[in-house]
Amino acid sequence: MLERLIPRLRVRTVYDINLAELMDKGYKGIITDLDNTLVGAKEPLATPELTAWLEQAQQMGFQVVIVSNNDHPRVSRFATPLNIPFVNSARKPSQRAFHQALKLMGLTPEQAVVVGDQMLTDVLGGNRIGMYTILVDPIAIQDEGWMTRINRRVERIVTKRFRKKGMWHEEERH
Repeated sequence: MLERLIPRLRVRTVYDINLAELMDKGYKGIITDLDNTLVGAKEPLATPELTAWLEQAQQMGFQVVIVSNNDHPRVSRFATPLNIPFVNSARKPSQRAFHQALKLMGLTPEQAVVVGDQMLTDVLGGNRIGMYTILVDPIAIQDEGWMTRINRRVERIVTKRFRKKGMWHEEERH
């Protein structure tokens, strides 16, 4: 069960994701979390750097959908100016929101990746339906809500256990 919390790839930021490599492997869609994955939890809009990264992904042929546990006003305010579809109030790691995002893109789980900053929501949700999962370092951990702070504590315990079993190595981050 705990193995479902292990991402297929770990990177510092979304900018460290090799989009060309993902495209070469046949992936066509990116399901991404919003808060602390794309921008800090209190940042209302995309940065110019993020806008350029999203445009690059789309120009390469990727479809992008934001899947967030946050409410409609927060996610809509961020995604609408970028013309990116979204699923809000996702209740990740529930599979429903991931299936909804896949349906928006017209893709199967094997054709899309999940990008997020939390093992207990993004990675677990993506792994449960057989998607390629990418874990990024959180952008602004100090701005997180109480539930995310609890998740982070659990994540620290789990990663410590994975290290002891030889299943988690810091040098694996790209």
